[in-house]
Amino acid sequence: MSETPFASADTLFIRRWGEMAASWGISRTMAEIHALLYLATKPLCTDDVMDQLAVSRGSASINLRALVNWGLIYRTHQRGDRKEYFEAEQDVWQMFETIVRERRRREVQPIVETIERCHAMIDEEKSKLRGNTRKDADAYKKRFTDILEFCDTINTLFNLMSKARQAGLGPITKALGKLVR
Repeated sequence: MSETPFASADTLFIRRWGEMAASWGISRTMAEIHALLYLATKPLCTDDVMDQLAVSRGSASINLRALVNWGLIYRTHQRGDRKEYFEAEQDVWQMFETIVRERRRREVQPIVETIERCHAMIDEEKSKLRGNTRKDADAYKKRFTDILEFCDTINTLFNLMSKARQAGLGPITKALGKLVR
C-alpha cells in the first residue's frame, strides 16, 4: 500500500469494498483493484496494482481488463512510457449508473427473458388444461407476472434515479419518505 498519511484509510476502504463486492457475487480482487484506482491520485500501471495489493500479474491483468470492459476504469498512457496505466471513474453517480446498467444487462435481463418465455409456455398450454391443472397454470402465470411487474418497477426506479442524479434525488427522497409514513 502507498506510504501516505492516508494509508490506513486506503487499506480499510479497499478491504471493505472488496468484501462488499464479494457478497454481491463480484470478485473481491476486482473490487479491490477498483477501490485502489478510485482512491489513487494518479494513474497506476499493472505493476503498481500488483505491488500494492499483492496479487499476481495474471490476476491483475484479468481484473483490470474486466473493469475496463465494465466501463469503471480507463486505460491511459504516459508519454515516453510503454506501460499501460489505469484510472477509475471518479463520478460516483456515473459509477452507480455503470454498475446498475451492467448488472441489469448481465443478470436481470436474462432472467426477465426466461420468465417471459415461461409465461408464454404456460399460455400455449393453458387452453389444453382442465380443472386443478388449469388453476395451477393460473397460479404459475400470476407468479411470473408478479416478478415481471416487480422487475419493471425496479428498472423504472433505477432509470429515474439515473436521470435525476444527485441534485434531483433530494426532492424524490423527501416525496418517497412522505409516502412511506
